[in-house]
Amino acid sequence: MNHTEKDVAALRAHVDELFPAVQADLETLVRIPSVSAAAFDQAHVATSAETVAGLLRGVGLPDVRILRSARPDGSAGAPAVVARRPARTGEPTVLLYAHHDVQPPGDALAWDTDPFEPTQVGERLFGRGAADDKAGLMAHVGALRALAAAGDELGVGVTLFVEGEEESGSPSFARFLADHHELLAADVIVVADSTNWKVGVPALTTSLRGLVDGVVTVEVLDHAVHSGMFGGPVLDANVLLARLVATLHDDAGSVAVAGLTGAGEPEVDYAEADFRGDASVLDGVALAGTGTIAGRLWTKPAIAVIGIDATSVAHASNTLAPRAAAKISVRIPPGLEPEAAEEALRAHLEGHAPFGARVTWTPGEQGKAFGAPADSPAMRAARTAFAAAWGTEPVDIGVGGSIPFIADLLEAFPQAAVLVTGVEDPDSRAHGANESVHLGELRNVVLAEALLLRQLAGAV
Repeated sequence: MNHTEKDVAALRAHVDELFPAVQADLETLVRIPSVSAAAFDQAHVATSAETVAGLLRGVGLPDVRILRSARPDGSAGAPAVVARRPARTGEPTVLLYAHHDVQPPGDALAWDTDPFEPTQVGERLFGRGAADDKAGLMAHVGALRALAAAGDELGVGVTLFVEGEEESGSPSFARFLADHHELLAADVIVVADSTNWKVGVPALTTSLRGLVDGVVTVEVLDHAVHSGMFGGPVLDANVLLARLVATLHDDAGSVAVAGLTGAGEPEVDYAEADFRGDASVLDGVALAGTGTIAGRLWTKPAIAVIGIDATSVAHASNTLAPRAAAKISVRIPPGLEPEAAEEALRAHLEGHAPFGARVTWTPGEQGKAFGAPADSPAMRAARTAFAAAWGTEPVDIGVGGSIPFIADLLEAFPQAAVLVTGVEDPDSRAHGANESVHLGELRNVVLAEALLLRQLAGAV
């Protein structure tokens, strides 16, 4: 099915008419501090789930439920919302995914506005979750509202699955899929939790890097000793940890861990000037690694030290630190299994113990990489819908970040086609201060998804 200009214009008019209400509902959601991290009040996550359920009851989905499943430790997972309308005979079912929990706000002083008071500045709406992922949720809601306003009686089945703990690693996700397998079964899964190429140019995410993390601990002394009386023959744990971490990259900044391999170069590149601006790289700082920028982001491994336990400057004394630890995060490209990546990292760290220091690796999270076929009935439908909504062809991109639960979805529903889409753009600053969504892009995403749901009828 190709979308005629008349059809697109008519549906766009409905989206435009409904968009103020979509924005208002997004602002209501942003005001709820639904941080799923354990240190925060989980009553807000429950309030968010109730609010989401109310929104879904208003879009023609007769079956709306708030559900929980157990986490591996036996505790109850955060509340998810599932709403559905069955497909007509012979038509596919589409599962629309988003999450209603958000990252912690971080340093309030780093925000230009209150993170939980949505604030519009120009074409952007600022607030925690405004982009990731409450805008994704509202894209689903807005698309269904627009189709209803247009009088569409879609034959496709629609299931909305709005998770409540994605930002905490989705600990109950696999169990949730098992507990509610029949309820969530679908032919096409649309994950609205990614990004577009830039404002005005849509994207389809065809690859995501996987994740391995953990903590490496370096021990050199039984207890702290005077740095003047004993310093020299013994290097403190902070120095040895720094030396160990330095072995993870070569002089060019490429990953130097045997076994952490990359895939081929992507077809589309990321201009260095754009990357520097998007990543806020300071003037004079050289970029690490070799090859294209896109390849370094999407198809090669990356290692970062995301936390260090060491004596703070404020509490420093003239002693040699007996131990120090670092949390290491590794992003792995498609084709590299997380178990193999973790073993390679562990072997490297233990094999490069500086000066015979005791090195201990404690594994953390793992998540598989994702690679989608560039051509499938669902992908072709998405390309057509995106091109019609934006007036320009979508770009196939990889994303350096990880969405580990996609592997769980594919394991539970191996025959389903997964489309990874999103509302973000390079300046959305998801997870950081001053997170925002470009409202014009959100409007286009709503239209694109409405067109996609039309397109999928009979297409898969």
